[in-house]
Amino acid sequence: MGKVKYAAGIDWVKGSLSKPVVKNGHSCGTYLIGTHREAETTNPNCTSLYIRNAGTYDRQTAPSANEMAARDKFATVSAAVAARAKDLSKMAADKAAFVAQKDIPGGRTTMKSFLWKLELEAYDQAQG
Repeated sequence: MGKVKYAAGIDWVKGSLSKPVVKNGHSCGTYLIGTHREAETTNPNCTSLYIRNAGTYDRQTAPSANEMAARDKFATVSAAVAARAKDLSKMAADKAAFVAQKDIPGGRTTMKSFLWKLELEAYDQAQG
């Protein structure tokens, strides 16, 4: 495996270092991505560089039944959250419930995460 040694003064890099050019709505070129592992470990190699060609990923297998179920669940709950956020009849009650729970341990800190929690619970209850 290759290793990267940076010049003096550069400890590590993290994130996209080079992005592909977008022409006519298509990504052309390569990504250069740097990663830096911040977790405690005894391995001294905590920095990696990856090059990925834009638009070249083709899935080799069909999605499994579990993956399709997870996609369906996400789409259903996401649509329910979006609808609930715009529903004026529930807005005041949701806001009051959010404010009441946000400062307790385990409470949701954003309104969107609170709505996701409510809609996930409703979805799981409906599924049995």
